[in-house]
Amino acid sequence: MGKPTGFMDYEREVAGAEPPKERVKHFREFHQHIPLERQQLQGARCMECGVPFCQSGVTLAGMTSGCPLHNLIPEWNDLVYTGNWVEAYKRLKKTSNFPEFTSRVCPALCENACTCGLYGDPVATKENEYAIIERAYAEGYAKAEPPKVRTGKRVAVVGSGPAGLAVADLLNRRGHEVTVYERADRIGGLLRYGIPNMKLEKHIIDRKLKIMEQEGIRFVTNADIGKEVKAQKLMKEYDRVVLACGAANPRDIAAEGRDAKGIYFAVDFLTAATKSLLDSNFEDKAYIDTKDKDVVIIGGGDTGNDCVGTSIRFGAKSVTQIEMMPKAPDARAENNPWPEWSKVCKTDYGQEEAIAIFGHDPRIYEATVKEFVKDKGGNLKAVKIVKLSWEKDAESGRMCMKEIPGSEQTLPAQICLIAAGFLGAQRYVTDAFGADLTERTNVKTAPGSYGTSVPNLFVAGDIHSGQSLVVKAIREGQECAKEVDKSLLGYTSLSVQ
Repeated sequence: MGKPTGFMDYEREVAGAEPPKERVKHFREFHQHIPLERQQLQGARCMECGVPFCQSGVTLAGMTSGCPLHNLIPEWNDLVYTGNWVEAYKRLKKTSNFPEFTSRVCPALCENACTCGLYGDPVATKENEYAIIERAYAEGYAKAEPPKVRTGKRVAVVGSGPAGLAVADLLNRRGHEVTVYERADRIGGLLRYGIPNMKLEKHIIDRKLKIMEQEGIRFVTNADIGKEVKAQKLMKEYDRVVLACGAANPRDIAAEGRDAKGIYFAVDFLTAATKSLLDSNFEDKAYIDTKDKDVVIIGGGDTGNDCVGTSIRFGAKSVTQIEMMPKAPDARAENNPWPEWSKVCKTDYGQEEAIAIFGHDPRIYEATVKEFVKDKGGNLKAVKIVKLSWEKDAESGRMCMKEIPGSEQTLPAQICLIAAGFLGAQRYVTDAFGADLTERTNVKTAPGSYGTSVPNLFVAGDIHSGQSLVVKAIREGQECAKEVDKSLLGYTSLSVQ
């Protein structure tokens, strides 16, 4: 520990942000990071705890506490403080494949489990991670390191999201020849089209992909495996195949009037926005335009918030976000002690922007859609919602949500975006390979394994574990890569913790 009293000597300082009314005028990243000299003082706040919960990545009360990648956080925090940036980068890269992504989009599970956060403010670990990786690029030592020896083994990875890229990165590092197949027109999967540009600018992805290509990984786009490309062709041409296609089935809302024109899945809305931005800077108008329209978003998670921010940037007249769950408390409840993930109310960037533009929080809690109201032409004109309450079911004894009679409310809406989560694998892919599925429609494997019911076919990420975080998808990719490597060579020496 470089400075034992650092957590007392220095206050927590994190990136500022461009004011909401200014940043909604563009789709660029809007965080304003602090100078490196002050960032080093943030490293001094780390106490290098004897038991570093920040890097534990354990499950407590059904939630992840600490970093799933088991990043060596106290080590590189101290290296940040002492200004040893190259060594800090080496320690970070030992466990993390893509700090350039996680330092932007991860919810910082590490900070939630930081000991300093028990009675004060946690260490600004996510900001330190950002400073390490961006300095590495600026100084030129975040560069390609192709493997010196090739094994002659060939692996196909289907899907180029965070899990698939992690699998490819590690197996290529081991010396296997890796080809990544992506059905979209660009590599990146969820990172490319599921996360808006203002959270992760796409040149950040391209910067890393260029390095991966220089290291020998081959990328193939517009390759829809199971349709344009036969599954058996891959199984025949490659020694191993890994499915990392994500949980790509959006959960629908079965309410009266669902066939109204103007209802879209959030993933389609966000994908169209990013693709139009990348293709033509929106000049092609190939996006779902919310300008001067009342927008209702169903779903309160990260995707719902991204829809709020994107709708506002397109000039929405109003934005309302519907959440089934009650509003979380503003501070930790007694039944949610540290180091559990803190279940507190989070006002994210999109909601901040809605408050600034419209003067109120866009969220309506404990509500669900009862009807989509259509005009004579079949176009959506309103969404009827009803309030919910938690009640115990007399037969099962379980708590469930029931409608409150007389609580109906009609919201004007010409656009409705469904951001209610995702349900498992797309069947045309899994059926093409003949993989068994679980009851939740994820690809089935033995507990603790990534091998499927089909010989030489493996699986990683959301298609295996269900919808989750980018950082967890990366961890799945790491673990899958080790199992694939062992199946190819009889042992594995991949250097992930």
